[in-house]
Amino acid sequence: MSPILIKTIQFFLSLSLLIVLHELGHFIPAKLFKTRVEKFYLFFDIKFSLFKKKIGETVYGIGWLPLGGYVKIAGMIDESMDTAQMAEEPKEWEFRSKPAWQRLIIMLGGVTVNFILAVIIYIGMAYSYGDQYIPMKSLKDGIWVTEKNIGDELGVQTGDQIVAIDGEEVENFDSLLGEIINGNTITIERDGTIIEKEIPVDFIATLLEDEDKIRFISPRIPFIVGGIPKESANKDSGLQIKDQVVGIGDQRITYFDEAKPVLERYTNQNINLTVSRDGAEQQIPVVISDSATIGITMGGLSFDQLEEMGYFKLETRKYTFAESIPAGIDKGVTTLTSYVKQLKKIFNPETGAYKGVGGFAAIGGLFPDTWNWPAFWSTTALISIILAFMNILPIPALDGGHVTFLLYEMVTGRKPSDKFLEYAQMIGFFLLIALLLFANGNDLYKWLVK
Repeated sequence: MSPILIKTIQFFLSLSLLIVLHELGHFIPAKLFKTRVEKFYLFFDIKFSLFKKKIGETVYGIGWLPLGGYVKIAGMIDESMDTAQMAEEPKEWEFRSKPAWQRLIIMLGGVTVNFILAVIIYIGMAYSYGDQYIPMKSLKDGIWVTEKNIGDELGVQTGDQIVAIDGEEVENFDSLLGEIINGNTITIERDGTIIEKEIPVDFIATLLEDEDKIRFISPRIPFIVGGIPKESANKDSGLQIKDQVVGIGDQRITYFDEAKPVLERYTNQNINLTVSRDGAEQQIPVVISDSATIGITMGGLSFDQLEEMGYFKLETRKYTFAESIPAGIDKGVTTLTSYVKQLKKIFNPETGAYKGVGGFAAIGGLFPDTWNWPAFWSTTALISIILAFMNILPIPALDGGHVTFLLYEMVTGRKPSDKFLEYAQMIGFFLLIALLLFANGNDLYKWLVK
């Protein structure tokens, strides 16, 4: 099965689950408060439906336009813009006839379910898989800056120990990139000296210039021979796949990143490489090209193998079911907090973060191109939190817009007129369409440029 198809299947499976549960968050309290729900739809049914069936007073269906879903609650000004119904006298089973506190619970139901779902997923993942990460303190010789130009922009270099972001200690290497993106200052230790630097306000824009290089920081790793092409000048040198290069000429090396400056001293020369093979070292004569390369491809080792060799430690935490509950809640809150920080940067034009706003293609790209349940559930939880936060924004046509007007009514005792709500709904709808076009236009631009 093609990677694109696998991503597409995961995307629609996740999206369908999140939409149905979000709408159930509105549907269930509406029914509890004896409010009529006329439609419950997965996807939008403009002009026609792929499937529909009426059960009781509600039509359940699947639309053809996968931009979301909806429940049509009687007596409510929503995306259906059913002004004819609103012109009639209110009925006791309509949304507008219910007390404001009941209407507020109905409107908050969707985002509440989205956040609770994310927490439940994180609880399940903590219990089923636990956590495995690289502690920053285990990188005894610092980090490897794989893209020097990006590192220079940030002010970090290979061998630096990253101590803190915004004054908070960085404990987990896996969270480092996200903390840098959200942060304002970075504290590093270089040659025993503590240095604090401002993270450039437009650093996100620098990362977005080439998204293939966005992960510009890595743990330092050994120089492992991964392959020897047939056209290589050293194809008959005696080098073998999985050899570890530990010396170049008379210079010992520990990490791959140390090789390039040493090789540059030996361009167009015949020298000996010292390689470690099966626990023993031996000398291999090779020729160095004029571009300071050996003519081999880089090989990799698993994290477990690198840990065994002492390059870093892997911290593994298993949770009992009782322990997984606070761990899942903490993960949900941390993810939401991180997303809010990113959103603040998107709304600041100086950061250039708006260039990274993506639509459906970007969301689909979050899923792996091979079927992986932990990755699927982790991505689904993240999207669920994003949907919860985006829906609660005080924009008319979103749940947050309805909540804002309800809170106004509860505080002032004055209900906005139906005509005002209709105009607000239309304005909100056009804002959402503009955002949708911008986000998906960004996806198209990246695809065309790339």
